[in-house]
Amino acid sequence: MEFNEKLQELRKSKSLTQEELAEALFVSRTAISKWEQGRGYPSIDSLKEISRFFSVSIDDLICSEEIVSAAADEKKECVEKYISLICNTLDIFLALLLFLPVFGNGTDHPVSVSLYAITGLSTWIKTVFAALISLAALNGICGVIINHFDKPVWNRHRLMTGMMLSVACAAVFILTRQPYAGIICLAVLVVKGFMVARGKGLL
Repeated sequence: MEFNEKLQELRKSKSLTQEELAEALFVSRTAISKWEQGRGYPSIDSLKEISRFFSVSIDDLICSEEIVSAAADEKKECVEKYISLICNTLDIFLALLLFLPVFGNGTDHPVSVSLYAITGLSTWIKTVFAALISLAALNGICGVIINHFDKPVWNRHRLMTGMMLSVACAAVFILTRQPYAGIICLAVLVVKGFMVARGKGLL
């Protein structure tokens, strides 16, 4: 009998719903549903909780092949969370562009200034700059929050959104001849791309 079948049987033997079991194990109902459908395995800590809750040994719950698979799933989840945390932090870091003196102030005033001190650019361009930077930072903040939930699909979508916002920021800054801000956004994009590629190589 596979782990997912054993878990269903144990849960039903105690007349518990997935929601009730999730509360008892301190996990989400989605996690219980995923495990019972055979779409993944719990972490080692969750396995220990299941073993304690149902008073069965881990060996009775899961076979050696499934333990290897569970360990691989846990490693993948840890790597994805680590990469997501770094990418989120980089997105939040872009908020510094709102305050750092990295913007050109036009040919009449060649000194670099902060976004709010620019006088040589039109208001709508400054608004576009502020909107893109704010969206990127907000995306990073949302990513940090999402990273604490068991929602890998949300994490992947947010990571893709962050990559697109970084590309948009770099493109806009380069097209409007703001090299310092453009270089910073390109550097963030390169680091994020490297982290994502490295993560795929580790999995």
